[in-house]
Formats: sequence, C-alpha cells, structure tokens
Amino acid sequence: MSKLVKPHASPDLKPLLLKGEQLKAERAKAEKLPKVIMTSRETSDLIMMAIGAFTPLDGFMTKADWKGVCAEYKMANGVFWPIPITLSAKKEVANSIKEGQEIALVDEETNELMGSMKVTEKYTIDKEYECKQVFRTNDLEHPGVAKVMSQAEVNLAGPVKVFSESYYPVEFKDIYMRPAESRKLFEQKGWSTVAALQLRNPMHRSHEYLAKIAVEVVDGLFIHQLVGKLKAGDIPADVRVKCIDMLVEHYFVKDTVIQGGYPMEMRYGGPREALLHAVFRQNFGCSHLIVGRDHAGVGDYYGPFDAQKIFDEIPPGSLELKPLKIDWTFYCHKCRGMASMRTCPHGKEDRLLLSGTMLRKMLSEGGEVPADFSRPEVLKILQQYYAGLTEKVEIKLHGAATGEAAKKEKK
Repeated sequence: MSKLVKPHASPDLKPLLLKGEQLKAERAKAEKLPKVIMTSRETSDLIMMAIGAFTPLDGFMTKADWKGVCAEYKMANGVFWPIPITLSAKKEVANSIKEGQEIALVDEETNELMGSMKVTEKYTIDKEYECKQVFRTNDLEHPGVAKVMSQAEVNLAGPVKVFSESYYPVEFKDIYMRPAESRKLFEQKGWSTVAALQLRNPMHRSHEYLAKIAVEVVDGLFIHQLVGKLKAGDIPADVRVKCIDMLVEHYFVKDTVIQGGYPMEMRYGGPREALLHAVFRQNFGCSHLIVGRDHAGVGDYYGPFDAQKIFDEIPPGSLELKPLKIDWTFYCHKCRGMASMRTCPHGKEDRLLLSGTMLRKMLSEGGEVPADFSRPEVLKILQQYYAGLTEKVEIKLHGAATGEAAKKEKK
C-alpha cells in the first residue's frame, strides 16, 4: 500500500484521457459534433484534467460550482477548490447548443480536436466579481484579470472526455510527467514525504536555498516547473530545464531530486493560485509545497507573504498537503552565504536580494550579474540565451534597414 499522500478528495487519481478503442470511437464521433473553440488556458485546464492532475474534477464547472469556489473555496458537492475551472463560448455559439447535447472541444491555437463534452448547463457570470474574489483586483493590467475579462459571454458546464495532451509529451518529453508517473517514481525511491518546488523562472541561489531547506525535512524534492503558456518576457522551459539540470548535477546530493514539468497555464493569481498549486501537487504525490516570497504573484498586487497566509484562512482539513513556509531569503555578504530574515542579524546594506524578475531584468538589459546571484554554470546558460535573443534582434533590424535601403534605390 502506498505511503504517499492520497489524491485530493479522492481515494484514487481520476485521469480523463481516453485510450485504445474507446479513444478511436469517441474521436470519430466528435468529428461530427458542433465545435466549441477553447482558449489556451481552457485547453491547458482540460489537459490537467486529462492526466488526473485536477482530480477529482470530471469536467468544466457549473454555476453553483463557480459561485461556491469564488465565495467559499468549495464546489457544490463540498469539495475544496480555490479557482474556477470554466469553459466559455460566444453567445451565438451557446445559443445553438442545447443542454444535454455533446460538443467537440477544439484548441484555438493548434486547431486540434482535444476532446468532447456533454453540456449539462449554460450560464453567465459576473466576471468582475470572479476577478475580485480570485485575483483581489479587477485591474486589466493584471494578466489573470485580462484573461477572465476577455472570456466569451456564456459558460458551458459538463463532464469531458479527453483525446489528447497536445504537443506536451513530445516537446517536453524529458520532463513532462503525469501524476501516476511521479507517484510511481517517488515510490520506487522509497519516498513517503515529498516537497514540491514551483518554478516558472530559472533557479537562482534563493530557489536553491529553499530547495535545500526542504531536502533537510522530507525524503525528496520534486522540482516541478511549468511548461504551459507564460507571459511575455518569461524564460522558456527548455532553457530553464538546462539550468536546473546543471544545478542538480553539481549542487545537490544524488537521488534527492526529481525534475518534472506540468502543462498548466499560469494565472498569476498569487494566494489563490498557491492553493491551486497545492491541490494538484497533492495529486502528483507531494506531501508539502514550498511557499516562499510572492508565490505565483505578479507586479505589486499581493503582499510578499499573502500566499503563505492564505493556507491559514481556508477551511480546516481542506488539503492533506502542507505548506512549507519559508521567510524572505537572500545572500548575506557578512554571513558569507544564503540566509533568511529569521537567521541573519545584519542590515539590508549587507544583503543581496534575489528574484527571478531581477535576474531576467539584469540579463535582458545586458547588465553585470553579481556572482552570488546564481551559480556560474546557470548564469552561463542564461547569458548564452539572452545573447542569442540580442543577435536575433540585430539580424531583424539589419534586415529591415537593408529592405528600406533597397526601396530607396528602386525609387
């Protein structure tokens, strides 16, 4: 019997991806059904349901689910859930669909037939209310708010059947992992307690420090990075993978770390998204989630430790997974090493504050990165990536200039 934490609100994982003859039959049937186009976020949510990461969901949420999740963190059946998982459709499309009818689900970016859904309900929502509840703001500059406010007019609810995981298993074959696979790996290693480290940035010294604190108190570390869609300026997954591989190889004890990737799109929802990260990490088999400064945040919409505080505000017993709360970390020149507000007595003039945003800014602007900001092997990979971006921009600009010169010569 497994010693790992149980899946969320379910004795077993509930993957919704069809296989074999059933897949073949349902796909052929869906080819003839009315099509509803999904946004990239809706597609990524569907894939999370496909692999069992969103256990125990069986489809897109009803209005009662939506309302309960926004207001009280729970669906109509009482199951804890922190962020609505919904599907929207344009009014004219929704009007053409009857409740009880099946529809085909098509990704807007790849035009791939991703699955089918039996529509049990059609409803409208107060988008501003959702944004204020989930993101604590309705400012359209917030990327999560912008996504919700741009949703189509009507939500469609119902159970889904999923046909595909899109390009993720191929494009990210070295790290893409389903919950059943991560659980199997943890069990093979004899781990019963596992801490997840959420990543959408390359690992700098602060991430490394958080990870090593976790390794001290659990059996193993799961560096779990997002391979879904990011906002402009974020560093792509393949570059992050190289950085993490280099760091794990040179700076961690062998067999204490597993790296994995998951296909969800970031909502940048701060505290609420931290709870969603906890839900699906529990499904992946993790007993703990590392929650540091500004987890899943963006800009100045959240306090630095709001994502830690929210775990004390949700109903007791909502999650089996526990947050591993770690204070603000930095490199202290007087301590001559990594430290936190709880361990370092020195002043801010002695501290090098570290963040993925700061690192990206320094690298993209060609500035010199302090040696203590990240490991040299990691910085080398990142500098090569940004140098490549600069070369592409220069080639593009040179091409544009040459084109303009040619036009003038013709005149």
